[in-house]
Amino acid sequence: MAVKQVVNFLCGAKYLKTRLYHCSKESHEELLPAEWYEKAFQKITKLSRMLKNVDSINGKLVDVRDDSIIIDDRVEQKMQTFKSLARVFIGSPSVQQTLKNNMVKFSAGRNSSPFVCFTKQSERESMNLSSLTTVSNFLNISAQQRKLVRTTVCPQVTEHRIWTGTLVEVLNDLKPKLDYLDDQYPSKRTKMGQQIISHCLKLLYESAISDDLDSNSWMCLSPPKVVESSSSQTWEDVREMFNDLIECLKTEDMLLDHVTKLEIMKEGLSQIKDVLIDKNIGYKEAKHQESLVKKKLSKTLGFSSRCLFTLLLYYLYGHVGDIEVDICGGIYNGGDEKRYCLCLGRIVSSDEEKMVWRGVRHLDRAIGLFKFVWETAGMKGELELQGHVWCVGADSRMLTYKGNVFFIHEISL
Repeated sequence: MAVKQVVNFLCGAKYLKTRLYHCSKESHEELLPAEWYEKAFQKITKLSRMLKNVDSINGKLVDVRDDSIIIDDRVEQKMQTFKSLARVFIGSPSVQQTLKNNMVKFSAGRNSSPFVCFTKQSERESMNLSSLTTVSNFLNISAQQRKLVRTTVCPQVTEHRIWTGTLVEVLNDLKPKLDYLDDQYPSKRTKMGQQIISHCLKLLYESAISDDLDSNSWMCLSPPKVVESSSSQTWEDVREMFNDLIECLKTEDMLLDHVTKLEIMKEGLSQIKDVLIDKNIGYKEAKHQESLVKKKLSKTLGFSSRCLFTLLLYYLYGHVGDIEVDICGGIYNGGDEKRYCLCLGRIVSSDEEKMVWRGVRHLDRAIGLFKFVWETAGMKGELELQGHVWCVGADSRMLTYKGNVFFIHEISL
């Protein structure tokens, strides 16, 4: 099995980490035996061929040929093994020398001073961006600056359309896996979960208030006073559906990440449970209720809130999954306190252009998030952004995307 294989291959990496614990930050890492790198490269090459059409995006496996979601435990284990081996292998003398040569060559073309990155084992760890705290700790942002980030971000990401859109995206992300689970292993819980998602999405879609003055929504009159206010739906109804959905699916290992995301969004739902969600209360009152959503969420969601972070991801990129970074890299300044460079890495399973560019776009979202927080916090100095993509058989080159540079490196002996 893939998990057993990765343990066998990484026993050397475990030894390496133990040795590093007792070494200073400036000391060089102790290399693994040459035989280990040879065996690892053979395994990486084999897995690369097997996974050539598979990409891993924020916890989801995707077939790049048609962008369909892949739900297969064996494929997932192979991908984990592939990336785990590649992280350690990037520390090999051959890959490190290739990286150094590339940086010198491409820096000369850009009239910038080369610097060495990804040399330490700690710089080649994976990183999951799941909160503003994770991002801010990486950027070394002060407590005062974090307050500034929160007060700036909250009013933007708690707009009603962002809030509702985020909830819809969370449910739509869950739906394909639940449908697959129900198809393969139907049960009362999966059937109930499907029904809850359907009802909840219907309510969220119907709750949207159009801002288009050419539509008829502005002419909607308030309901007669004889209608009991208790008959109107509130966000508590959505919160109860989320609770029921969590209860139905919490024992399904395949849906664990999605259930966690439902729990995360419950934080916001709990803060607005008394706010009306019913469109039939009239346009003006409905707009007032929308403003209450923004006011309450802005006031109660703290800096470390994963609900706030999920809203920010949807606001920036239109998706809600935490951003996975294969190789965390770091921030380098090369002795210049006014200029810094953020370097992050991505490992892809194929050197085909489509796969490489998928890696570039994924990294662009990650480094863009860091840039957004850096600028919002008012950090001193200019932050340059670099992405590094590794794959077997790649031609070393430099790409430019949205004004940022991305280096493509070959994994080889």
